[in-house]
Parts: sequence; structure tokens; C-alpha cells
Amino acid sequence: FLPFNLLEEEQAMEETMDLTEEEVQSIKERIAQLRVEHRDLDDVITRLMTDPAHDELQMRRLKRRKLLLKDQIALLERQINPDIPA
Repeated sequence: FLPFNLLEEEQAMEETMDLTEEEVQSIKERIAQLRVEHRDLDDVITRLMTDPAHDELQMRRLKRRKLLLKDQIALLERQINPDIPA
């Protein structure tokens, strides 16, 4: 039995071996889209923080969404560039 993160990484490595060039390109495009959204959220969060009357609930939701995007980006990057143990 492998810990979840090791199992996830192993599955990502197996999937990478089976990816076509079109699938790799599609994943790279999705990563680019997610990075833009992540950067935009970062800008929104920064602007909201300068407003003393900002909505804390909205701020938490934006930060949660930003973390989710970061996780999605990392997962997709592992699919096309898995860390292969030496």
C-alpha cells in the first residue's frame, strides 16, 4: 500500500507514458489558462486587502480558489513532467 501522494505520482507517471503530443499540448494550454486565472486572483486579492472594508468571506473564497488553482497546475505539470526517481 502506497501513501496517497506516492500513488498519485505513480499514476501520473503511468499516464505520461501514454500521452500523445496533442494531449501534452492540450495540458500545457490548460496550465497556461490556470496560471492566468491564478495571477488575476492574486491581483484581486491584493486590491481587496487595500480596502479596509473588504469582505472577509469573499477574501477566504478567493484565497481558497487560488490554492485550488495552484494544486491543479501542479497536478497537470506532474502529468507532463513527472519526477522520475533515480
